[in-house]
Amino acid sequence: MKITVLTYLDSEDEASKEYDQVVLQVARTLRRLGHRVSVLGVHGDVKRLITGLARRRPDLVFNLMEMFGDDVFGDIPVTGLLDLLGLRYTGSGPGELYLSQDKGLTKKLLAFEEILYPRFAVFSREAAFETGGNLRMPLFVKPLRSDASLGIGGKSLVHDTVALMERVTAIRKELNDNALAEEYIEGREFYVGVLGNNQAKALPPVEIDFTGFPDGVPKVMDSKAKWDERSKEYKGTRSVLAQLPDELRARLQKVAVDAYRALRVRDYGRVDLRLTDTGDIYVLEVNASCYLEKSSEFAMSAAAAGIDYPRLIEQVVNLALERYGKRK
Repeated sequence: MKITVLTYLDSEDEASKEYDQVVLQVARTLRRLGHRVSVLGVHGDVKRLITGLARRRPDLVFNLMEMFGDDVFGDIPVTGLLDLLGLRYTGSGPGELYLSQDKGLTKKLLAFEEILYPRFAVFSREAAFETGGNLRMPLFVKPLRSDASLGIGGKSLVHDTVALMERVTAIRKELNDNALAEEYIEGREFYVGVLGNNQAKALPPVEIDFTGFPDGVPKVMDSKAKWDERSKEYKGTRSVLAQLPDELRARLQKVAVDAYRALRVRDYGRVDLRLTDTGDIYVLEVNASCYLEKSSEFAMSAAAAGIDYPRLIEQVVNLALERYGKRK
């Protein structure tokens, strides 16, 4: 097939930079699978995006668009544009992406499906400041919609109302986003990848090992732990295949699939969970169209299920094609 890998980078050359290998990896893998592959990188120019797609006339768009221009939520309207152009593409559409990015809506959908999640309050930029009602301290405060751990750091865990007000104000000012405060769940953290649509299946859980994390710092995957290779947080965490009893593994996977379905995620995604000492499993976030880099937790868990990277990319392609075939 003719497949266009769509990215917010301006060219395939940029994809060779260390900070975003996934575009190059996916393109190379698709070529090795026998497809005719082009990379379309557009950073904020709608006309160029439409022209580039019209010129390529792909049978399928492998969508790796994470933002558009300066808009970190620009991946949502881009998928809407792909729908308007009548193009088939991998991953979730505008509705599913919006639901998973708005953490408040995510939790409301989880509540309807009776899936456990941390109690929360949303502090809108348009509304007067509130105290958070009857939420129990400590609270973890983060942006309502921003991803990639933006706005999450050492000050995110608050123990009193003054600190809560300061953190909410900072998020509103620095990220131009609403703030979400949720009760902090102490426990083990797991990432569970899910593949599929009508017959979604969970991959083996990956656990975040916080053994080397600095003392006195809340054990969360903030921006330092994810991206700052020089930081103690980055060096003090590692992702490992979870060693679990069969019953617990099955429970984690069931909660992940239930959350995946509740958010209507398409093709592939990742669900972040916390397991308490009492055995309760909380859904922290649902990541539609999650990161597909070779060393990512999603690829790691797929490999543990016997799905190597080429087969993983092939499965994403096939799931998208099957979905459009059924729609027709």
